[in-house]
Amino acid sequence: MSHNKNAAAVEQILRSSGVDVRKCMRCGKCTATCPAFDEMEYHPHQFVYMVEKGQIDKLAASPSIWHCLSCFACMERCPRQVEPAKLIEAVRLSVIREKGQNHLKPEDVPAMLDEDLPQQAITSAFRKYSK
Repeated sequence: MSHNKNAAAVEQILRSSGVDVRKCMRCGKCTATCPAFDEMEYHPHQFVYMVEKGQIDKLAASPSIWHCLSCFACMERCPRQVEPAKLIEAVRLSVIREKGQNHLKPEDVPAMLDEDLPQQAITSAFRKYSK
């Protein structure tokens, strides 16, 4: 990704999320509370750092953006109110907009359900597609 395009991507993510990544002190409390930790290639504290360093292309290509439950536990646990989940949502939405399509369609969700799936996962699944 060219420097100008990358800088524009970072600016768009920061603007749409409203997150100040410079507040992060890398304590890892957000990651420690993440229920999807085991499923993610990049964890919440890494997401914040990668956005700060302009690594949007790596984040956009990562399946981690789709594994985030959007439960906002990371936001509740952060002592500096950094809000990693908002960054993940912003990257997810930028990927959807760039591709011009949804990653998850509502009609696909019922086939993915099982009795052990938490209700929160169903709610977050519907957050992952644009209307």
